Amino acid sequence: MALYSSDVSDVGVESGRPALAWGPVIGGAVAAAATTIILLLLGSGVGLTMVSPWSGDSASLATVGVTAAIWFVVVQWLSSALGGYLTGRLRTKWANVHTDEVFFRDTAHGFLSWALATVVVVGMAGSAFTGLAGAGVQAASSAAATATVAGTAAAANSDAATPDAATGYFTDILLRPQDVASRAQADDASAAAEISRILMRGAFNDGVPEADRAYISSIVASRAGISPEEARARVDQVLTQIEDAKNAALKAADDARKSAATAAMLGALSLLVGAFIASAAAALGGRQRDDDEAAVIVER
Repeated sequence: MALYSSDVSDVGVESGRPALAWGPVIGGAVAAAATTIILLLLGSGVGLTMVSPWSGDSASLATVGVTAAIWFVVVQWLSSALGGYLTGRLRTKWANVHTDEVFFRDTAHGFLSWALATVVVVGMAGSAFTGLAGAGVQAASSAAATATVAGTAAAANSDAATPDAATGYFTDILLRPQDVASRAQADDASAAAEISRILMRGAFNDGVPEADRAYISSIVASRAGISPEEARARVDQVLTQIEDAKNAALKAADDARKSAATAAMLGALSLLVGAFIASAAAALGGRQRDDDEAAVIVER
């Protein structure tokens, strides 16, 4: 007994029942969201067993990251398949509807179930992230307020005013004395602060100018009691270390950017595959539901 007529079209006849059944869509979405939460908790428990505070007992960071990424993909696909299948299996029969239209409606219901579940899970994750971010902002505000009070008290108790951070470097250039040795030995704190400002500016720019290198070398030679050649070698060594640290920080930031971009693209691809799986599972569930009903009708 044929369930649907594949060659008859009821053109001009409008059904009183809508093509979209929200009950199965919501049911499948809830099941997919619950499955996602359960599997994510299970994955978190397994992941914690891979990490240990004892050296040598913990998996590498790369291993943990790759395992977590694979697990997230598996969770997305499994939950999408379950939610889509339930959506197609739970919907009611569409009578006098072409088989191609039934297939389209089933896939559309599976896609909507996947979309609703994704929005729910992302909304829950976003709420948790917002709560953590709010706590972090509150803690940072408290720390900033404490630092402001401490800074105000320190400024009130200070005998000498420190130069502004934006113009301190240029102020130091204007006030550099001719007799660097005597000034460095008499005022060690000011010399150290001035060198710190020079190094800080060099770290933000392309390096320390030659005039500043010679000036730092003269201060180091005076304070350390070494020859100008040894002082210059020491300065060059420190500047090389600073440049290496700067390059390492830039490389780490660039690696993080590339990792974030890769994760975003893989996440988007995983979601698209999850949408396809949910749609296909809904079509499969709907076809099995209609085939079972057709078999019951034939038996009767």
